[in-house]
Amino acid sequence: MVTAIVVSYQPEFATLTRLLAAVIPQVGRVVVVDNGSSVEIDSWLQAHFPGVDCLELGRNYGIAHAQNRGIAWAARQGAVNSVLLLDQDSEPEEGMVAALLFAKQRLLDKGVPVACVGPRYTDERQQNPPPFLRLRGLRMERCPCVTSDSVPEVEYLIASGCLIPLQVLELVDGMREDLFIDYVDIEWGLRAKSFGYRSFGVCSARMKHSLGSDPIRFFGRYIPMHSPLRHYYHFRNAVLLYREAWVPFNWKLVDGWRLLLKYGFYTIFGKPRLEHWRMMTLGLRHGLQGKTGKFEKG
Repeated sequence: MVTAIVVSYQPEFATLTRLLAAVIPQVGRVVVVDNGSSVEIDSWLQAHFPGVDCLELGRNYGIAHAQNRGIAWAARQGAVNSVLLLDQDSEPEEGMVAALLFAKQRLLDKGVPVACVGPRYTDERQQNPPPFLRLRGLRMERCPCVTSDSVPEVEYLIASGCLIPLQVLELVDGMREDLFIDYVDIEWGLRAKSFGYRSFGVCSARMKHSLGSDPIRFFGRYIPMHSPLRHYYHFRNAVLLYREAWVPFNWKLVDGWRLLLKYGFYTIFGKPRLEHWRMMTLGLRHGLQGKTGKFEKG
């Protein structure tokens, strides 16, 4: 059985309604883990989705903590072999979970140690679905879906839509909570790989997902945009990962170069520019200093 874990924080109920209506028929159970929203999620769920469980954390502990609480809850229910992680702004398409389970089982039957499988997602604000990514030497390679049943191996998957066997979580452990948000899924994917497990994108599994704020159009491409605070976490946590000895050196080089490009891009095109530059710079400094956890002003 699959348990879906939906992490919420100040959700729009119309969006959450679409997500729950889409995922409930595809899984055995659904639990919403709320990170301290000002609205009463539990009461709303009882009125509109009485079969959905709810864990209200009372305050914002970060996405990794919420995911770990949901994973622990699912493990206690029994008869659960996999969890499906979901953000509140995602919407699985019909048959997504079945496609993920089929791909996972096919890989396991071949003796492949599967860390997780995830869908191809579409951000409706962009013209092209973001590709799966795989590291090859000193190059981050795009992995297109050549056929509808392609299952490319990747370095990591975004957390939302990610189907993870519980036995893998027991061996690799859960999400790194001191990162709070951003690079949580990247860190877990790389850590699982260091344990010998492999991650795969499933082209036949589809999901709608909004990544960041409205993207910036740049030379025909759409670049995801985030708030200055999210850029703080992004840059701080990237540097924290670069400090880890177990992270592959070539990955540090490739991701570090991409981070440098983002630093320049968001400094020029992010608005307000000064605030984006300030928070990215502060994130870099705190990463070098080894600071973790929730950002606190002052």
